[in-house]
Amino acid sequence: MTKSLHSVSYASLLDILVAARHHKGLTQQVVADKLRKPQSYVAKIEGGERRLDILEFVALAKAMDIDPMTLFADVLRGIKKET
Repeated sequence: MTKSLHSVSYASLLDILVAARHHKGLTQQVVADKLRKPQSYVAKIEGGERRLDILEFVALAKAMDIDPMTLFADVLRGIKKET
């Protein structure tokens, strides 16, 4: 398994996160404010410059008012489509 930030599966994760944020009508700044982080934090995650760990994933989902389990299920479905 590749450890690249730019694997197909990781790109799918990022696409799903960005789509979820857009679906909620949130800007990167709004999400960052909820996380008490700078906007660049969200931009770097979404742009693949910063790798996301599971705890950050949960915090990000909650900041977007999305159940982390639901969002993770979306990610798993996205990854499954690729294999």
